[in-house]
Formats: sequence, C-alpha cells, structure tokens
Amino acid sequence: MARLISRVDFSIVCVTLALAISCRAWGSTTTLVKTPFFIFGDSIVDAGNNNYIDTIPEMQANYKPYGESGYFGEPTGRFSNGRLIVDFIAEYAGLPVIPPFLKPDADFVYGVNFASGGAGVLPETNQGLAIDLPTQVKNFDKVHKSFAEKFGEEIAKELISEAVYFISVGSNDYLGGYLLADPKVREDYNPEQYVGIVIGNLTKTIQVLHEKGARKFAFLSLAPLGCMPILKALNLDTSKGGCFEEGSAIAQAHNKALKIVLASLEYLLQGFKYCDSNFYDWCLERINYPAENGLENGIDACCGSGPFGGTFTCGKTTDYQLCDNVEYRIWWDSYHPTQALYAPAAKYLWNGSRPSVGPNNIQGLFNAKEKQIIADEVDDPKSQPIIY
Repeated sequence: MARLISRVDFSIVCVTLALAISCRAWGSTTTLVKTPFFIFGDSIVDAGNNNYIDTIPEMQANYKPYGESGYFGEPTGRFSNGRLIVDFIAEYAGLPVIPPFLKPDADFVYGVNFASGGAGVLPETNQGLAIDLPTQVKNFDKVHKSFAEKFGEEIAKELISEAVYFISVGSNDYLGGYLLADPKVREDYNPEQYVGIVIGNLTKTIQVLHEKGARKFAFLSLAPLGCMPILKALNLDTSKGGCFEEGSAIAQAHNKALKIVLASLEYLLQGFKYCDSNFYDWCLERINYPAENGLENGIDACCGSGPFGGTFTCGKTTDYQLCDNVEYRIWWDSYHPTQALYAPAAKYLWNGSRPSVGPNNIQGLFNAKEKQIIADEVDDPKSQPIIY
C-alpha cells in the first residue's frame, strides 16, 4: 500500500521530481497527485447523483432534452443543456470531469461530486427526495476513509487538506422551503429569521468540514432567485419582465449574511482560505442586459411551457417547448441556467479579482499549496503515469 516518503533511498537520486518525472526502484513509483476537487450542493452542481436515488422525475435530469449540447454524448443527470460551472472549473484546474459519488466504480483520486438536485442546507428541504447537505458530508467521510485505505492515513490527510471544496447550496431552502412552502412556515418565521436558520446550519457544515481537514473553500452565492422563470410565472405581476422582488430580496439577505460569516471564519478557523463573489450582481447584469454580454434573452426559459417558460415541464411531458437559440439564452429550464451562462461564470470565479471576487479566486485556491502531495506506490512494479 501507499505510504508517505520519510527517508532517502540512497540507491536512487530523484533529481527531477520537481519536474514530475517518475523515479522507480525495486517496484516503487513516486507520484505527484493533483489537488483534488470536492463539490457539495444542489442541482446547480449535481453531476448525476440523483440518477441513483429513489426520487421523482422533477428531481432528475437523465433524460432528453437535458444535455442537448452533446458534450457528454447523452443526458448525464446535469440540470442543464451541457456543462456546469464545476465542469469548467475542473478543466481550468487540469482535472478530468469529477464523477458523482454514487456512480459505480468511479475513480475518486481527482475528487468527488456529492451534490444532489433538490438538496438544501436543511435536512427538511425536499426530505426523502434528495441528498441533503449533512448527508453529503457523511458521504465525504466514506471517501476520506477510502483514501486512507488506499494511500495511508498521512497522505489521505494531506489530500484532504490540499483539496478545494466547492459549495453551492441554499436556493432550495428558500424556494421549496419558504417562498413556495406551506404558508405556516412564513407565519412562523419572517425572512430574516429563516435566513438565520439556513446560514447557521451552513456555518456548522463549514466548521465540520474544517474539523475533518478541509482548508480551502469556494462558495457560489445565490443568484437573483426572483428572476427565475418559475417564480416569474407564479407571480404574474412580473409579466412585464421584472423579477419577483421577495425572491431576490431573500437571496440578497442570504449572500450578505454568508459574507459576514466567512470573514469571521477566516479569523476563527486555522488555515481557512475561501473564495466568495458578487455572483448576484454578475447574474443580474446579464439578465438585464443580455445583448451587452453576448446573449439574447435573459427572461425566458429555453425549455418549458407557460409564461416565461416557467412551468417546469422540460422533458417530463410532451407539453413543452424548446427554443432554437439555446447558446444565447441564460435560462435552460424553469430553474436552471444554460451552459452559455455557466461558462463565463466559471471563468469569473476562476480568475476574477477584488472587489467582485475575493479574498481569493478559485485559481488562487488551487495554486495555494502548503505541502507537496507525494505518494509512494509500491503495489505495481511497472511504471505508472504521472499525475501532477
């Protein structure tokens, strides 16, 4: 099994290790591992975990016309017409596509996608229909254990500490859990109180991951929820194209509270580094001014039915329409953006700068290495490919 190199083998001089050249002796191979990428959240970043759970069609996207761009060859369970933000970020980091946790026989050495469409910060959000955030963290524990078994505990700890943790979650807590929920929830909690509950639980999750060794975090803050076709369709006072104010206001409150929490955690948690952004305004600019940003339509869903394409019928019935200019649309279906929005969004998070992205961008997190991750593979006497 793998072990951390702790002594010099005097029969070999590995003078080119920094150039990622393999040095072998008596069946051992030194391998430099890329920074792993762990993804938590909801349908914005779900790469197909919901394909493998017992849920309803609305919580899955493994059927046409999802994935119609053809990049993956067939629908994968991604809630879009093509690639997601995290797919582009993985590419920028020099990583392969990060597999969903539940995919059989997946190789997790480069990272794992734990996200689940419909998931929330709160376990009560879409309970029984999605993999909630606390359960995603439990699944992460299983991966940590598998790393320890494969590489040894010391290297597993280094992999966990050097990894980048991407978290995109919260919209379902506010949509299904509050704005569109049983009116009693809104009677029991005003928006500020409910945001406090969500942020409090999200903070706890961050702390738990930090206790498990996580150090580098990237957060996708909430987009203007009130501009989603689903909310505009349910609130026809927005028929002139405006967004549903209450939905967008609660997203702004969430983002503001998260920003305050992250600034505090930077001082409270040892080694805590993070990327946050003004994703709300970045999206709103493209929704309001699509032409100035290489797009044509920031209002209507490409796939759906009813006003704004806001009725969530995409692929679920025969009663839906599909646009013919998806490459210029912001919204794919009633809830989710297109690849045309995700691609520039990933670039924005990857190499954006303050004050819009900070205190680190995601590129900076991948480049921030406290230690060099080195594994000594002794299981195979044959030369192994370098991972660097």
